[in-house]
Amino acid sequence: MAGRIRDEDITLVRERTSIADVISETVTLKSAGGGNLKGLCPFHDEKTPSFTVSPARNVYFCHGCGAGGDAIKFLMDAEHLSFLESVERLAGRAGIQLRYIEAGPAPVRQQQGQKQRLVAAHAAAVEFYAGQLGTAGARPAREFLAQRGFDRAAAERYGCGFAPDGWDLLTKHLRQRGFTAQELITAGLAREARSGSLIDRFRRRLLWPIKELTGDVIGFGARKLFDDDDGPKYLNTPETPIYKKSHVLYGIDQAKREIAKQGRAVIVEGYTDVMACHLAGVPTAVATCGTAFGADHIGVLRRLLLDTDAVAGEIIFTFDGDAAGQKAALRAFEDDQRFVGRTFIAVSPDNMDPCDLRLAKGDMAVRDLVARREPLVDFALRHVLNRFDLDTVDGRVEAMRQAAPLVAKLKDREKRPEYVRKLAGDLGMEIEPVQRAVLAAGNAPTKPGPGGTATAPARPVASAAPAVDNPQTMVEREALKLAIQEPVLAGPMFDALGPEVYLHPVHLAVRDAIAEAGGAASAASGAVWIEQVRDACADLGARALVGELAVEPLRIDGEPDPRYVSITLARLEWGSVTTRIRDLKSKVQRVNPVANKDEYFALFGELLSLEQHARALREQAAGGF
Repeated sequence: MAGRIRDEDITLVRERTSIADVISETVTLKSAGGGNLKGLCPFHDEKTPSFTVSPARNVYFCHGCGAGGDAIKFLMDAEHLSFLESVERLAGRAGIQLRYIEAGPAPVRQQQGQKQRLVAAHAAAVEFYAGQLGTAGARPAREFLAQRGFDRAAAERYGCGFAPDGWDLLTKHLRQRGFTAQELITAGLAREARSGSLIDRFRRRLLWPIKELTGDVIGFGARKLFDDDDGPKYLNTPETPIYKKSHVLYGIDQAKREIAKQGRAVIVEGYTDVMACHLAGVPTAVATCGTAFGADHIGVLRRLLLDTDAVAGEIIFTFDGDAAGQKAALRAFEDDQRFVGRTFIAVSPDNMDPCDLRLAKGDMAVRDLVARREPLVDFALRHVLNRFDLDTVDGRVEAMRQAAPLVAKLKDREKRPEYVRKLAGDLGMEIEPVQRAVLAAGNAPTKPGPGGTATAPARPVASAAPAVDNPQTMVEREALKLAIQEPVLAGPMFDALGPEVYLHPVHLAVRDAIAEAGGAASAASGAVWIEQVRDACADLGARALVGELAVEPLRIDGEPDPRYVSITLARLEWGSVTTRIRDLKSKVQRVNPVANKDEYFALFGELLSLEQHARALREQAAGGF
């Protein structure tokens, strides 16, 4: 992994990068008035442009899907790069020499050099293995591919190769290419024999190169071909500095753009299943590599799916219909809450995996398998109910107790009443007891999931975005826009007002984030400041709102000036003061002026002071919106 880039260099990259130039390479932008540009969002399908770019502040925001940020964030989402990779690419465009904390001013660090060497070793290994696939000794490998419906073109597309029958043929080849013995061991391409000599890790096996998102080969999956091979059916590269099996998804390099475009990922079980799906017209298929689908894989897919509260995609699991496949599906349901998107399962009626299904019934059958998907919760509920005798009272009650937690933890709350009715119908029970069981399960501590392991409660949903439909909401929004877009102009006056003047919780969260980022008075306008505020937001709704406010035009013709700031903030404070006056008047009316004379006059004096302050604010805000 690369070291951390100095903060001042990241700031310089943001300042010297024209976001309009970066985005224009993939999105056609046209003038939207007010200095902004608009185009069709690259992150979701739309017919009317809602993707707004603000060149003045070097940020973008989509009013359709909620995507937003600076040029670094755009490359991360559009090209599926890490933060570090995005900064380095933009620095290269701008001619900026980056400095890394680990190794002073030098941009090349030891660990980065190691990664480049290991990737280069794998690239050379891919070339070697692919060349071996055409040899006489690789005939069983070619027959294996052909029997599963893959021709030479398919083998070349996926970089398939063959590890020959020799103890150190690859090792000698790579040593001649200049790679050291330690590099080959570290890469997982070779290992030490008992004699101490270096030998190849893979022998007499069909190989699939495993690539990361960028397309770099970081490991191999090897399939046994010969009966006298006493090794496992599949043998993968061991854990290395560049290969972490819990993070890797086979086929992700070819599927990533379609996953992002379609908002859908299909999870299959093996390398040949990925190939079969892609060739059959399901280009979003990926597979794990020698490990169960887990939290780190979910993180990779959420990044590709733009899986946020604003954008929810589809995750479709394909499993065999046997006991092992059902168990895997139930484990997937336990991870369901980690996704915002909808999760489905697709099981072939004949219990065939996608590769076998394509061989037996053709490409259309594979596409139909995915099209016939059912919600994963339906599958999980059916699995639970099948364990009980629903013809007996005890069976129905126990089934209700076991199924209720599954309904209770549905992240889409609006679906829970429908599933309560469905569960009651499946059980042959009245709705009321099922509803009580679901409510009780929802209020209970963490419950074991269908597979017997504990499942986390559904993650909290970000606060709802405020609707711009009343004067107070409008003025709160305008004040926040001034602080985000024009911090130099609005800073001192904005910071002087406390959080009590904001009534909507999302507006308050954004105001708190501005304070957390150091206050508007300490900021300079532009993408750096906007990202600081966004990063300081703990609330997902607030983060989205910051991006929206950064590109939304101010409610003034021409450029804002100190008078406009003063008017806006006076109206903001006036709304808060009038609310306090109303509350104080109610309190004064409840106090007995004879029995509690001191309290009454204290409150009355405070009321007079507030009313005087309100009159001053009203005069200051004259002209308003």
